[in-house]
Amino acid sequence: MKEIKLIQISKEFNNRKVLEDISFEANEEEFVVLVGPSGCGKTTILRIIAGLESPTSGKIYFNDSLWNEVPPGERKVGMVFQNYALYPHFSVFENLAFPLKVQKVDKSTIAEKVRKVAEMLNLTEKLNNKPKELSGGERQRVALGRAIIREPNVFLFDEPLSNLDAKLRVLMRAEIVNLCKKLKTPSIYVTHDQIEALTMGSKIVVLNQGKIQQVGTPNEIYYRPANTFVATFIGTPQMNLFQGFIQEGKFFEKNGLFQFSLKQFNNYSGNLIIGIRPEDIYLTSRETSIINTTVKATEYIGYETLVYFEHQDKLYSIILDKNHNSPREGEQINLAFKTDFLHFFDKEGKRIELDTN
Repeated sequence: MKEIKLIQISKEFNNRKVLEDISFEANEEEFVVLVGPSGCGKTTILRIIAGLESPTSGKIYFNDSLWNEVPPGERKVGMVFQNYALYPHFSVFENLAFPLKVQKVDKSTIAEKVRKVAEMLNLTEKLNNKPKELSGGERQRVALGRAIIREPNVFLFDEPLSNLDAKLRVLMRAEIVNLCKKLKTPSIYVTHDQIEALTMGSKIVVLNQGKIQQVGTPNEIYYRPANTFVATFIGTPQMNLFQGFIQEGKFFEKNGLFQFSLKQFNNYSGNLIIGIRPEDIYLTSRETSIINTTVKATEYIGYETLVYFEHQDKLYSIILDKNHNSPREGEQINLAFKTDFLHFFDKEGKRIELDTN
């Protein structure tokens, strides 16, 4: 099985550490997504894998071969960028064929490989067209085809869908994932869009400030975030976080917004951060409520409504499905939590795992 593995990769530029202790692997059955805010080191990781940058320390393996000293041209990496990087004066056929021409592959083999790749990407009817005659989605398919035709050891995608409109991005997400599964090639995809990460990745690597925050499946990342950064970065709207303290088994929100019993913490006293996703807060009666507040704003998006409330200049959100009558701006509302879906973090923001036995 093909596998690429990064072991304790670190990188410094001008004595500034941009990557620290990066370790993960991607095999041919996985679609690995690197996600994080701009400047967190995602693209630098791709460049190190491709051989365009050298790590300051750490090792890269492809299968059992150490790649650190292997020149970029010998790594057989297929890269796809957001700007397509197509030759404007070449036809689609010529753009697809170019990597093989550089390798001095014979014309008949080139023609056959281009035909197969064009068929795979629904580009057969466009082979004689120039890039300017193609739609954004078609140009991205050509860029993808040019990576595929090299039969690479690994696919590297650097925000390839950023220039496409929302509808086309959704279609291309599924196309890319399905194609990589068929080709059985390790694939590493960089994005700052957490929706792309959740929908595309079989494994997600969450990064911030050059460090890995968490590695896991979409389900693990969403439902068991390792810290408050992951909790608020993954999910739209983001998880609501309430800082406070525990005393005699009761949580007190630090600004007096609410208090309620937490039997799980009967034997604990001290600072605590509670997290709850917007979909796990619900409208209730005043008698059973945890929070009594006023609606700051609402956003109707068809199948659900986002409701916002404010406390001490901080905005919080809840999600109501179409079966609920949406409250209006300025209306008083009573809220409660689905307590089975609460998340707990220590004062440094690290997840607290409770013993459920």
